[in-house]
Amino acid sequence: MSAGDDDAGERGERPASEQAAHDPMRFPMPFPVKIMGPNAEGFEQAVVRIVKAHAPDFDPATIESNVSRQGNYVSLTATIVARSRAQLDALYRELTAHPMVRIVL
Repeated sequence: MSAGDDDAGERGERPASEQAAHDPMRFPMPFPVKIMGPNAEGFEQAVVRIVKAHAPDFDPATIESNVSRQGNYVSLTATIVARSRAQLDALYRELTAHPMVRIVL
């Protein structure tokens, strides 16, 4: 057990080695991320910039886009090759912190 595993136990968390063993996700894996925000200039570019920062091999040409019925919002689906839960957590944190992003699924 590593020193980090000892600290996790003191905080009431499972050690990282145990978390990895119980994680149902198997990395690397394709992982779709749905991002919703205003149908406004700059939204898709902002999302692509954030996604590429966390998944450099993401191809922006593969992004799927759907505009709401009234045209006010857009839903973007970016499918990345997820390499770890930490990568996904960091991506979600940065996306949800962006002022144009309304929802991330």
